[in-house]
Amino acid sequence: MEVQQFYYDNKVVKNFLYATMFWGIIGMSAGLLLAFMFLFPNVTDGISWLSFGRLRPLHTNAVIFAFVGNAIFAGVYYSTQRLLKARMFSDFLSKFNFWGWQLIIVAAAITLPLGYTTSKEYAELEWPIDIAIALVWVAFGVNLIGTMIKRRQRHLYVAIWFYAGTFVTVAVLHIFNSLELPVSALKSYSVYAGVQDALVQWWYGHNAVAFFLTTPFLGLMYYFVPKAANRPVYSYKLSIVHFWSLIFIYIWAGPHHLLYSSLPDWAQNLGVAFSIMLIAPSWGGMINGLLTLRGAWDKVRTDPTLKFMVVAITGYGMATFEGPMLSLKNVNAIAHFSDWIIAHVHVGALAWNGFMTFGMIYWLAPKMFKTKLYSNGLANFHFWIGTLGIILYALPMYVAGFLQALMWKEFNPDGTLVYGNFLETVTEIIPMYWMRAIGGSMYIIGALVMVYNIILTIKSGVKVEDELAEAAPLTRVSKKRTAGETFHTWLERKPIQLTILATVAILIGGIIQIIPTIMVKSNIPTITSVKPYTPLELEGRDLYIREGCVGCHSQMVRPFRSEVERYGEYAKAGEFVYDHPFLWGSKRTGPDLLRVGGKYSDNWHLNHMYDPQSTSSGSIMPAYQWLVRDKHDRSNIQAKMEAMVSLGVPYTEEEITLANISMDKQAEKIEKNLYADPDFAKNYEADKKYASENGEDFVEMRDREIVSLIAYLQRLGTDIKVKETGELISENK
Repeated sequence: MEVQQFYYDNKVVKNFLYATMFWGIIGMSAGLLLAFMFLFPNVTDGISWLSFGRLRPLHTNAVIFAFVGNAIFAGVYYSTQRLLKARMFSDFLSKFNFWGWQLIIVAAAITLPLGYTTSKEYAELEWPIDIAIALVWVAFGVNLIGTMIKRRQRHLYVAIWFYAGTFVTVAVLHIFNSLELPVSALKSYSVYAGVQDALVQWWYGHNAVAFFLTTPFLGLMYYFVPKAANRPVYSYKLSIVHFWSLIFIYIWAGPHHLLYSSLPDWAQNLGVAFSIMLIAPSWGGMINGLLTLRGAWDKVRTDPTLKFMVVAITGYGMATFEGPMLSLKNVNAIAHFSDWIIAHVHVGALAWNGFMTFGMIYWLAPKMFKTKLYSNGLANFHFWIGTLGIILYALPMYVAGFLQALMWKEFNPDGTLVYGNFLETVTEIIPMYWMRAIGGSMYIIGALVMVYNIILTIKSGVKVEDELAEAAPLTRVSKKRTAGETFHTWLERKPIQLTILATVAILIGGIIQIIPTIMVKSNIPTITSVKPYTPLELEGRDLYIREGCVGCHSQMVRPFRSEVERYGEYAKAGEFVYDHPFLWGSKRTGPDLLRVGGKYSDNWHLNHMYDPQSTSSGSIMPAYQWLVRDKHDRSNIQAKMEAMVSLGVPYTEEEITLANISMDKQAEKIEKNLYADPDFAKNYEADKKYASENGEDFVEMRDREIVSLIAYLQRLGTDIKVKETGELISENK
């Protein structure tokens, strides 16, 4: 039999391995800083690019796409070549994948702290970077599928199914959620508005978790756990059921992030139904992973690599049981917007993704550098301090979430809220924030110990070279099923057909949920009194997005007695028809802002942004003093309004032409309101005099960023009026 010799590309694996560790420390450090900012909110005062609102998306993007993303590529490039007995399809595409991905990460690390963001969860990067992501991701997919085609191994192993499913689904999710209309080089507006935008975003957001943080890691589990344990996968049949049921069901579950919102009930209920169904395939995968270790438990007790993997798979099982439970409406009513969700997310991130990555690194590094792990003792220390860190992080956040929900909903006998001041519910959970910061510190200490251990392992090894391998070439066989061959066995030798069927499976749910919501206008009833934002309010909304206010404040009052009592009338779908993008939020560190318009004076808002503690004693909100100092560049307003017209917002040509005059008038009115406060007038005149005496440029208050933001905040929730009966006055029936 003819045997061909070839070389596995180990260098690209090494590069991704280095990037995983480097960006992991960066992303975790940003998260730890954010955790301490809950305790010391003014630690980065005056530094706009280090503010909480700008660092939060940097942390999530760094951990998800830089740390986990590089880990995925490292594991996929290593395992794919060995499973298919072939070098990757194209060395150029491998290098393009690596360097393109690192440039995207650097672009995110620069633009997000500078405030260039779309504000959409896990999709904050602006349009040029979105295009780069699509190009690099397609390059990865071409490389993967090309390798599947030129393979020397007839049947495609289960890990390859998950890799192919990941590629096609992430491509579809990213492209459709990132459809946006550019206004300038780093500014765009989502083509979807309000409810439609929310549905598309959480179709993407939930399935970014499913198909970026889950399916590729399941592929890695199916390769690295059997390798590390030296045991075969427990059940081949279970892996088939696991794969197809998971990718078909997962794509439907996104609406469970929008329960009790303005999303139509039918879409919410579909999301709930499929979320509950997810328990079966998810736990099937967990059981398949854990039972692969049968007969290897003695090795688990001594091998730190397997310890990490066991806890990772267990964390996957916990998170995928809790997720469907959180989709039940009675549970969601308690947990949503609270710190319970933070605990849930981090069980998945720290245990499933983090520990599986650590286990993979501990297994890969000695193999790649042809040596032994420098210290099993340090690896075991990493395991135990990391595990304790997860517990100390998650458990207090669960307690905080329960406490928040109970306090938000508690009433006095006379029908008033016991905790009418939102701040009371914040100060009560500060001890839990301390414990979270301690747990996070322990977790990152473990990661640093790993980096030290791996560096010394690398130093004791040899230079990574491409690995010589040999295998028989794949002989041609009939395209038709052979006698006795099952359909799936036939499919496993047909990479194109497998990929196409996986694509069909994931498209069905998305099409059924999204198309009716976007195409059927009656799903989103309009409200005649809801008008487009004025030019100044539109500019203020962009500042709200730039500063990441949506990370701490929701704009979605749910139809609960406690929320209506606290915030005002519950949200209606028609209120958001001009919102590109939607800003409903997913966490309440501060109160909901949907009805904040007119609730406080202009001066209150200025003082609140300059020094939050001056208006709300004990507040953990950081100061945004640059908004009060800086001149606002409003020169692009006409281009913004024209973009909005293209998206269906009914600005007239006259309104666009007179936009600057309109802004000046509204800004002067707000400036006048600010002057009504004697203390403000006194300090303002003193600043003007100081600037004049020192030859400095003085920015008139009407031209400052804070005025635009005040205009937007004072507009929120003022478009609709409700009778005492609760009936909406002006809604098109």
